Amino acid sequence: MEVILLDKVNKLGGIGDLAVVKPGYARNFLIPNKKAVMATKANLASFEERRAELEAQAAERKAAAEARAQTLEGKTFKIEANAGDEGKLFGSIGTRDIAEAISKEVAVEKAEIRLPEGAIRHTGSFEIDVQVHPEVLVTVTLEVAAQ
Repeated sequence: MEVILLDKVNKLGGIGDLAVVKPGYARNFLIPNKKAVMATKANLASFEERRAELEAQAAERKAAAEARAQTLEGKTFKIEANAGDEGKLFGSIGTRDIAEAISKEVAVEKAEIRLPEGAIRHTGSFEIDVQVHPEVLVTVTLEVAAQ
């Protein structure tokens, strides 16, 4: 299925790109989230009329994301959790827990937290990536301490 992207989508393309995607991805994610429209002649003409408006909106969103990234840059957040004598946690710390700790200072959603190695299962200091925009990535420090 061919779609016209209305926003930058990671690993797919930028504004105005024609992308061939699976029908389920288009129907269930791209179109409902207003990231794409079906590639028809009418939609192509409509998109060309709105291109400047869409690019301006995308630039505003990126500028707002960069401002959020600057407030997060170099910050350290602390989470206390139950741990054993050797520093191993009883349970784990996931994206939701990290997002709650960061959101006390700056609004962050759990979908923006990147944990490439999975959930945190021991105490210590960790570098956590927060992707506030598809083009803006900021790294914060998370310190996990035993209660």
